[in-house]
Amino acid sequence: MPGAQPFLREAGSGPGVVCIHSNASTSAQWRGLMDRLSASHHVLAPDSYGSGKSPDWPSDRKISLSDEVRFIEPVLALAGSPLTLVGHSYGGAVALMAALANPARVKALVLFEPTLFALVDAHSPPPNGADGIKGAVAAASAALDAGDKGAAAGHFIDFWMGPGSWAATPEQRKPAIAESMANVRRWAHALTTEPTPLEAFSALDMPILYLLGERSPESAQAVARLLIPALPNVRKVVLPGIGHMAPVTHPDLVNAEIVRFITGSNSQC
Repeated sequence: MPGAQPFLREAGSGPGVVCIHSNASTSAQWRGLMDRLSASHHVLAPDSYGSGKSPDWPSDRKISLSDEVRFIEPVLALAGSPLTLVGHSYGGAVALMAALANPARVKALVLFEPTLFALVDAHSPPPNGADGIKGAVAAASAALDAGDKGAAAGHFIDFWMGPGSWAATPEQRKPAIAESMANVRRWAHALTTEPTPLEAFSALDMPILYLLGERSPESAQAVARLLIPALPNVRKVVLPGIGHMAPVTHPDLVNAEIVRFITGSNSQC
């Protein structure tokens, strides 16, 4: 789709901050953070391919993380240079690849459990820490093939948030999440086939805040155990009592850490 543009939320003025959402979510997950930063920063949050109000991936070719970076390039350009990137889960993986593509324009990174599962497989062949998410994707895919988007969402959401989480999800939120499951194989392909080697991330010498949920699944923790030692200027923060979807379920707690980093002396943002 030549010229396709992502839907964009935008607020404030000042240094640019671009926030990239997780799978089964949209830019709306960053509204609270935008409110907190917009008094001093120009905050931009795009919807990724096939999410929210953005167009779907237009090709029969399987998507890559580099394709996701190219899609949000107009947003990165609008944010100006240098900018700060904030990414959660799949969005964290996209943020990492965007920083690698042009490190000179990124002055700081905030990552909440980027899900670069290809790093786990490259380090240790299966069975390994990525097996859990692969099982969840397989179960969700089987449910999709059976025509049950709700069951597919149940497998995916319960993996990331714990058993019973899908059943407890407010009914008004379920249809959009269930519809997003059409992309689950696409997401998994991008995250498990990314060819960038672990050592490449040592080039990212800007200040990086790496946030982890204490209760997050092993698949997210396995990526962190590899990636954090590879980043030369990283600060790790483990948030007690919360899990992988904390930017959605506990936004005040997560956003406070992000704001402290972006506005504080550690990041010089």
